[in-house]
Amino acid sequence: MSLNQLLQVRALDLPSREAMLNRDRSVQHFWDSNRDLLSGAWREWEENEKERLIILDDALLDANLRDAVVQAWEDPATESSVRDLWQEVSPGVFLSQFFDPERLADLRNYLEVVSSAKIPLRPPYGIVLNSGGAMLDPRSEGFLAVPGFQAFYRELLDNYMRPIGRLLFPEVMGYDTQTFGFSIKYQAGGDSSLRLHTDASAVTLNINLNLPGEAFAGSAVDFLDPVTGRMNRQVFKPGSAIIHRGNVAHATQPITDGERTNLVMWLYGDDGQIPFHCTPSLATDARQRWTVQPAEYDDFAPF
Repeated sequence: MSLNQLLQVRALDLPSREAMLNRDRSVQHFWDSNRDLLSGAWREWEENEKERLIILDDALLDANLRDAVVQAWEDPATESSVRDLWQEVSPGVFLSQFFDPERLADLRNYLEVVSSAKIPLRPPYGIVLNSGGAMLDPRSEGFLAVPGFQAFYRELLDNYMRPIGRLLFPEVMGYDTQTFGFSIKYQAGGDSSLRLHTDASAVTLNINLNLPGEAFAGSAVDFLDPVTGRMNRQVFKPGSAIIHRGNVAHATQPITDGERTNLVMWLYGDDGQIPFHCTPSLATDARQRWTVQPAEYDDFAPF
């Protein structure tokens, strides 16, 4: 692989923000025609930057969560230790520490190095146009195709999110075969909020990447209680995560100061299928929840 690939992608003319917002055909053509070139450039870039890049693995995660999950994979009968770490903060919405706050600086530094690579990344169109975010899943054009990051992303989905989702929401079993992911950056004066909506997912995992002491104002997340009609407001702490069914209505309040950075991951079924509101839970045991999902991925992307 020649250095020419990296130089080529840095010389590409990106579609304009207006063109992306309007979903011009030229935008799709840009990402489709340059897909292999971009992936090759990310591989080359990672090789060039390996001295500066940390190894992304589960050492970045909260020790209690990591230990409980590792034990559950070894002995599914111990999965209650994983369940105990998740606090229900609104109907069908659970909160837990996910990343170790002391290791967040390492992860954020990795992402900062990535953002300075000068390789085009497609922002999440589905969130107006989040200019500070990126697509994470290979089914998305212009995704973050760094091999080391992709291995870590897959580990989070397969080893953590899927079995935890099945544990908390048994009815999603079978509707969690496919994956989707993106990052969001909320900032005052930029992409600052998100109106009330539901997700096109069976399960959503939203992880805050803000560092300890990296304060922001506003940007709380409101979750609708379908029984009382009340909004239950949650404020993300560094490294914490919220997991919920995709059909839970939620909104992000405007951020008024600082920045908030999040990783968001979805699970859903083949061709975008998600369970109906009253889908009954299948009779499953712990061993079925803690089972590796066969890697048969389709190319359906919600946005």
